[in-house]
Amino acid sequence: QMQLVESGGGLVQPGGTLRLSCAASGFTLDNTAIGWVRQAPGKEREGVSLLSSSDGSTYYADSVKGRFTISRDEAKNTVYLQMNSLKPEDTAIYYCVLGPLPLPKVDEAHIVRLTLDFGSWGPGTQVTVSS
Repeated sequence: QMQLVESGGGLVQPGGTLRLSCAASGFTLDNTAIGWVRQAPGKEREGVSLLSSSDGSTYYADSVKGRFTISRDEAKNTVYLQMNSLKPEDTAIYYCVLGPLPLPKVDEAHIVRLTLDFGSWGPGTQVTVSS
């Protein structure tokens, strides 16, 4: 059974760091597009980041660029989201999402927004940034 399970969320002070994990089971992450979507209270879902497992390309929303890093551990079949310099506006439920390759040849912002239409989602993990 295909499953995505996120972990690593929690409460952190502004300026702090967290690392989210997304463990995939029942399938391999090879030849997939895998990313992160977040939803803050009262706001629309936002594509955060995307990684193409075929060539390792990574993409980020402008709101997190330079602060967040997406990566993959092939041996563990797991994707990570390293979040540094966290801000209160990063508070949200973070979802791991899975989609198909290849990615279209469009700009980075459009590619990250593709995550919103991906068909497989994990249950989410809460991230709260507050003093």
